[in-house]
Amino acid sequence: MIQVGDKLPAATLMEYSEVEGNGCSIGPNPVDVAQATAGKTIALFALPGAFTPTCSAKHVPGYLEHFDALKAAGVDEIWCVSVNDAFVMGAWARDQKTHSKVRMLADGSADFTKATGLTLDLTARGMGLRSNRYSMLVKDGVVQTLNIEGPGKFEVSDAATMLAQAKG
Repeated sequence: MIQVGDKLPAATLMEYSEVEGNGCSIGPNPVDVAQATAGKTIALFALPGAFTPTCSAKHVPGYLEHFDALKAAGVDEIWCVSVNDAFVMGAWARDQKTHSKVRMLADGSADFTKATGLTLDLTARGMGLRSNRYSMLVKDGVVQTLNIEGPGKFEVSDAATMLAQAKG
């Protein structure tokens, strides 16, 4: 399992874009994790699935609410990673109104999630292999803090905890 001090695994996430710009075409675009984190401070949070109750009601809204404070604390970008496809993450981004605040990144085949060792097997619930709920502060591709939730919990991966760590 990934630990504080480790570099993020080499992986490509997918991001749905509704408008062309910054070299991105409309539709799913690859995001090379190493390139996208180089020289940046990223508040990354991951969750089991788009449109799920805790994720939609608490997790994403908390990061939107704390966006300005996180930026003021030195965070360059906020990433939400989920084992969903880019089209689902794009629809969820529209639903949650995350545009230009939280990058909704799809890990469709769970390659990034498997590489971090932070998988959650929800096969019994009909959801297959998913990501555990966690957050991490990443500087230049290296994990500075890591907050992994216990089963069914939402206590340490929230935006307020991340903000305290970014300020610290």
